Formats: sequence, structure tokens, C-alpha cells
Amino acid sequence: MRAIIRGLRGTSKRFVYTSGCLVYGSTGHTPATEDSPLSPVELVRFREALEREIFDAADHGIHPVVIRPGWVYGNRGGTAMMMVGAAAEHGVARYVGDGRNRWTTVHADDLADLYALALERAPAGSVFNGVHGAAIPLIEIARAASEAAGAGGRVEAWALEDARSVLWAFADAIACDQVISGEKAERELGWRPSRRSIIDELRSYRSATD
Repeated sequence: MRAIIRGLRGTSKRFVYTSGCLVYGSTGHTPATEDSPLSPVELVRFREALEREIFDAADHGIHPVVIRPGWVYGNRGGTAMMMVGAAAEHGVARYVGDGRNRWTTVHADDLADLYALALERAPAGSVFNGVHGAAIPLIEIARAASEAAGAGGRVEAWALEDARSVLWAFADAIACDQVISGEKAERELGWRPSRRSIIDELRSYRSATD
């Protein structure tokens, strides 16, 4: 990334960096906005410093923009599909934590639209959350993944300590409880996310195989 920035100095070209909403850490009930303080989970702790470097690039003839996507789903990809695969193999979808921890999500195609708008319209040094819709408890996502796998909606909790022994720092990312706002991108860039929710997306996979 630093090599790219050096190569772009003085060109006034746009550089869009993908960070992520995990830089906010657990948010509680108040939706995090782009102005909220950062408290990254361990998995992405490095991103806070990288974001600062990218914003500083605006002083060197570069047009930097940062996008912070939530949990990405759609087109049979994303972390939720790991749950589907595990449920298909074991007959149950596991969720890390107590299941009340929430994910704020975005469909891959809606996120692609946001990148296009950011390249076209975003001011230099700006940052946008790439999320859409209400935050969803992880147990509900796991249940939909179980249904998609043909496991009948069966779910079970996976204790964080046990998950860490397998997934390492990724377990804490999955367990992170987040409510994120994507209103800035809609307001300032005209972003209009329209794809179905992660729950409906997962259910559609099951419908396609029935």
C-alpha cells in the first residue's frame, strides 16, 4: 500500500482504500458513524495507522478515500457462507458468543455501487461506512445459515475461548457487537443500496435447492 501511495504522489489521482467497520470495535447500542472513535479489534488493529497514512496522502497530491465495509455477503460468498458450509458438514450452525452480538452487513453488489460512487464523487480525505439495514443478532444469521444448509435451523453456541483455539483473533471479530450507520454515504454520495438482506439472501440459497 505504501508503495502505491509513493507512486501516486503529485498525480491528483484517486486512491480508495478498503478498511472495515471492525476498526470501531464493539459499539453498544449507539450506531457508530464515521466520526466515532476507533477501537479496533486485534485482527485489524493495524488499519488505524494505515488509515492515518492514507489521509496524510492528501497533502502530497493524492485524492485518498477510505471505505469501511461491514460484514459482506452475497453471491454465495462472505463469512456467513462459512457457517453454511459448517452446518452442511456437522448438521448445526455455530455462532461465537451468546448470539446477541450483532452484525451490520452489506451486500457485495451494493458495496460495489458504493465504490463506484466514491471514485466519482467522494472528496479527498473522506471516509464512508459501507453498511445497510439494521444490525442483526448473530444467532439469527446462524439460524438462516443452518436453514440454507438444510440443517433445519439448528444452531449452537460456540464459546469464545473455544473459538479462539481454532480461529484465533478472527473469533473476536465474529463475536464483536456492532451497530453501524451508513447514512453518510447515502446522504453525501447518493448511495442507494437495494439488495436483499443477509437473512433473505441465505434463505434464498435453501429455496434454490428445494
